[in-house]
Amino acid sequence: MKLSDFMYDLPEERIAQTPVEPRDHSRLMVLHRDTGEIEHRRFFDIIDYLNPGDCLVINETRVIPARLYGERPTGGACEVLLLKQLGPKRWETLVRPGKKLKPGAEVIFGDGRLKCRVLETTDAGGRVVEFECEGSFEAALDALGEMPLPPYIHEKLADRDRYQTVYARQDGSAAAPTAGLHFTPDLLARIRAKGIDIVPVLLHVGLGTFRPVKAENIEEHEMHSEYFEVTEEAAARVNAAHARGNRVVAVGTTSVRTLESAAEDGKLVAKRGDTSIFIKPGYQWQLVDALITNFHLPGSTLIMLVSALYDREHILAAYEEAVRDEYRFFSFGDAMLIE
Repeated sequence: MKLSDFMYDLPEERIAQTPVEPRDHSRLMVLHRDTGEIEHRRFFDIIDYLNPGDCLVINETRVIPARLYGERPTGGACEVLLLKQLGPKRWETLVRPGKKLKPGAEVIFGDGRLKCRVLETTDAGGRVVEFECEGSFEAALDALGEMPLPPYIHEKLADRDRYQTVYARQDGSAAAPTAGLHFTPDLLARIRAKGIDIVPVLLHVGLGTFRPVKAENIEEHEMHSEYFEVTEEAAARVNAAHARGNRVVAVGTTSVRTLESAAEDGKLVAKRGDTSIFIKPGYQWQLVDALITNFHLPGSTLIMLVSALYDREHILAAYEEAVRDEYRFFSFGDAMLIE
C-alpha cells in the first residue's frame, strides 16, 4: 500500500493544544465494526462498552523529562532528546543541530551540573551520548529536563503530571501513551467494580513515535525498536480472559504493540526485549479484540495500525467525520473506541 492511502485533511485548529479537564470529559467516538455504526459519547461512557470479564490492557510506562536544552563549550544552543537508555548514563538520543553534534562533541546543561559527550551516530540519524553529572543523574534530569511534548503542541504545559497517565509507574518513555491520558482514578475504580480486569504491561515509547513514514511504499518503512515487558501474571490474566470468551481491550497503540509482540499461537507469553513490530493492513491479529486510542497524524504508522484493525476506508471516513464534528486531535485530543 502507498503512504498517500493514509492521508487526510486536518485543519490546524483541530489539533488540541491543551488537555480537557477533567480528564475523562473528552469526547469519545465509538466505531462498531460489526454494523459500521458510529456513536458520539464522552470518555466516561467507556464503561458502557466494557463487559464483566473483559480484560483492559494498559501501558504503565512513565514519561521522563527527556528534553534537555544546553550549549556547546564554544557557544551555540543545543537540544538533546532522550529516547532509549542503553546503560546507567548512556542514552540513544535525537539532537539539534545535528551538524554541530558529531562524535566527540560535548554539550553542557544547567551551568555544568550535567554534561554529555556524543559517542556515535545511529543508523536512524540519532546520537548515542554518555552523561556525567554532579550527584544523581535522575535528580539532574528532573531539575533540568522538560516534558517532551510533540512539536505540534505549542502551548506550555503548566503541570508535568498532565502528560502522564494516572497509572504511570516505570520511568523510561520519551512520549506519553496518550490514549491512557483520559482515565481518572475514579473511572478506573468503577471499571474494576464492574468486573473488568485491568492488566498492566510495559512499552517505553521511543523514536518510533517521532519518526515519520517517508517511503511512498509503506513496506519499505523500517520501524525503530522499543523496549517492552510482559510478566507471567499479565500473560495468565489475558489468556484467562480469552479462555472465558471475553475480549482483550487494548488502551493505546503501545499496548497493542506489546500484546502482539508477545503473542505466540494466539496466546500471550511472558517476554521482555525490543520490538520493531509494524502493524498495517493485512496483519493477522492474535490477541487484540478492541482498541481505545486517540486520533493520529496523517500518514503515520499509528493510523496504519488502526486501519489494520478496522479497514482503511472506514477509518478515514471516521476521521473525516471527526474533523467535521470538531473533535480535538492528537496527544491532548479526543478518543476513539474501535470494537
